[in-house]
Amino acid sequence: MFVVAVYVYVKPEFVELFKTAILDNARNTRKEPGNLRFDVIQGEDDPTRFFLYEVYKAKEDFAFHQQQAHYFRWRDAVTDWMAKPREATKNHTIFYGDGE
Repeated sequence: MFVVAVYVYVKPEFVELFKTAILDNARNTRKEPGNLRFDVIQGEDDPTRFFLYEVYKAKEDFAFHQQQAHYFRWRDAVTDWMAKPREATKNHTIFYGDGE
């Protein structure tokens, strides 16, 4: 499996707009055949910090995701709302979910 972990820091005045936009992206991503998970997590101590945890069957499924209309809609909407560029890492699973 292929995992993308992303930190996004949003300007305070755009937090609610960001939440609406990321939920649209997440819900549509979950409909993609190669997506297994898309978690959106908001910081308790810092509500402007978001963590996105995305799991795909394969790296190619993530590339497919990045070509979808809902991804472009999200990316284009949130760019100016970010306090700094998003920080992403790309990863492979060793242990996932309930087992091997």
